[in-house]
Amino acid sequence: MRAGGGWPAIRYSLSKARQAGGLLKMYRALRSKNACKSCALGMGGQQGGMVNEMGRFPEVCKKAVQAVAADMQGRFREHFFDDFSLQRLSGLTSGALEAAGRLTEPLYAGPLDSHYQVLSWADALKRVAAKMAKTDPREAFFYFSGRSSNEAGFLLQLVARLYGTNNINNCSYYCHQASGVGLTSVTGSSTATVELKDIHTCDLIFLIGANPASNHPRLMRTLVAHRRRGGKVIVVNPLREIGLVRFKVPSDLRSLVFGSRIADLYVQPHIGGDIAFLSGVAKALIERGAVDEQFVNAYTEGWSDFRRSIQQLDWPGIIEHSGVGREMIEQVADAYAGSDRTIFCWAMGITHHEHGVRNVQMIANLAMTRGMVGRPGCGLLPLRGHSNVQGMGSMGVAPALKQAVFQRLEGTLGVKLPTWEGLDTLGSLRRADEGRIRFASCLGGNLYGSNPNALFAARALGRIDMIVYLSTALNTGHVRGRGRETIILPVLARDEEPQPTTQESMFNYVRLSSGGRPRHEGPRSEVQVIADIAERVLGAASPIDFSSMRAHGRIRDAIAAIIPGYEKIGSIDRTRQEFQIDGRTLHEPAFATETGRARFHVVQPPALNTGGNGELRLMTVRSEGQFNTVVYEEADIYRGQERRDVIMMHRGDIARLGLEPDQRVRVRSDAGSMDDILVRTFDIRQGNAAMYYPEANALVPTRADPTSHTPAFKNIRVVIERMR
Repeated sequence: MRAGGGWPAIRYSLSKARQAGGLLKMYRALRSKNACKSCALGMGGQQGGMVNEMGRFPEVCKKAVQAVAADMQGRFREHFFDDFSLQRLSGLTSGALEAAGRLTEPLYAGPLDSHYQVLSWADALKRVAAKMAKTDPREAFFYFSGRSSNEAGFLLQLVARLYGTNNINNCSYYCHQASGVGLTSVTGSSTATVELKDIHTCDLIFLIGANPASNHPRLMRTLVAHRRRGGKVIVVNPLREIGLVRFKVPSDLRSLVFGSRIADLYVQPHIGGDIAFLSGVAKALIERGAVDEQFVNAYTEGWSDFRRSIQQLDWPGIIEHSGVGREMIEQVADAYAGSDRTIFCWAMGITHHEHGVRNVQMIANLAMTRGMVGRPGCGLLPLRGHSNVQGMGSMGVAPALKQAVFQRLEGTLGVKLPTWEGLDTLGSLRRADEGRIRFASCLGGNLYGSNPNALFAARALGRIDMIVYLSTALNTGHVRGRGRETIILPVLARDEEPQPTTQESMFNYVRLSSGGRPRHEGPRSEVQVIADIAERVLGAASPIDFSSMRAHGRIRDAIAAIIPGYEKIGSIDRTRQEFQIDGRTLHEPAFATETGRARFHVVQPPALNTGGNGELRLMTVRSEGQFNTVVYEEADIYRGQERRDVIMMHRGDIARLGLEPDQRVRVRSDAGSMDDILVRTFDIRQGNAAMYYPEANALVPTRADPTSHTPAFKNIRVVIERMR
């Protein structure tokens, strides 16, 4: 394939529209006044779907079409769960499970059951409440997906804390938590420092450890427009992704016909070599006198220590640890030194490391070296996945609340909250593996499929007395990540909610979703389900009237009074005005740190993570045909792979290990092994390899960044063995 996007994306979208009932029906669903259900770029809202935060139309991508089509499908056929045992369901792929239909009735499976059985809502809620009442809150945890609303997230974390637990976590702990921790240590804020319009005024964009051609396709239109204005793009990725070299934007006729070049420079470091590479760029800038001395002296702290640490690094060490030649590093430094306004973007190629926080800090170091934080058109932008994952964080979905939120919750609502240290996501799973978790609640998502070490995840979840899933469709967690008792409660999709909901984009912009008519009888609003459980568990003794909390407007009133920057949400029902959250976008060099200055961090390049003897560094990646853990197509057309049981390697490594393309091998790590994997040649930095997530989770150890506790899905030491 010579370019990403283009006619294949159009044909795929049309085929999905036909499956969903026709092009007109799909168009109406996409154009409804609801925020996009896929990534956090922020499409949709009160200006109608397919409109971005700057009012640009049309904005749509395959990911949005996939998400909408999944929610538009019919219900499960009659007797489905009679015909499909749990064992048979466990053999289905994530895509096949989602395509089986919408969930419309509560489901239950006990420890001796071979099939899911249908429950009434009354019976399901009674079982959940009874188990919670018997469980020590310290032996329970609550997990939140980023696809739910701010209203559901705020209400459930409040219920969990009133229940008595701080074991509250969201899916960002498995993706961008390292970004939040790293950014907070630099600027005092855990989110992006830019808004969407800044991308349209910058002259240089770094894409580091990210593949938006596959995972954030709508960003590609922005990148194409950026290059047409004369802007430059520097891609830093161990794999040479065709969509980041050349892309055809389907909604742009010129790009669709002729294609658009994306990367001006394409840097391929070792997996785990980003800090060394970025340090090399910083060293080159210092050596040529391209530092913004006025900025670093007036608005930062720690500059002298950072500069000294960079000057002490030698070029041979930088080149060895990064895998990037000095000539390429100098070219990148030249481009950066010539820029007036630079934005640094990154994703899980940066955060999925044992040094993920240090990766983020090093990106921020490089940005501050030239004063590219705290000005319009400049800044730091983590490319977040789930459409409202950032909103979940804002709503207090974390083991520890920010002090201001904690105080306002207790003072405004007149409640007393637990103060003991809660567990993050991986900590909760480890506690479950020890047999010390009795109850778990998952608001959307696929906790099993998101976990490192698939055997560990299945074992840990299987030791929980009861797991309750709130979901729209089946996923692999419902069959391979069951507890001793498992209850699935069917909920409404965002565009079926009877009341408006809100979501927060990666640009700190709050969008209002109008909801719509339910497509099926049976599923309930997430807020209604949470309020029902709260009334049964907390009862009349609770200081909160949860019957009134079924009204989303009441929840938004509480959010406005409690969550800093969200004050405008209290009037959004009346004004219908979406808004930028105050105090996060940094267009002035005023930082929310104790000193008011941004902080440099001394970050040493980590050692290369291989020990010889035929080892490679492995990273897990998503395909163009999937969204998070849901794999819609086995083929990955952008990488030229027709299947997923492959390991993509440099041709030099294939020859060095005495292998041949399409040879079947065993891939082994500290966590486990996978047999009958096909060797495939790919343009990746020699010494490195890539396999598909979530299948390759079987090889990922449970090691995590010590500060953010984000698992290291990248930089895994593996050995390749011939199959006999």
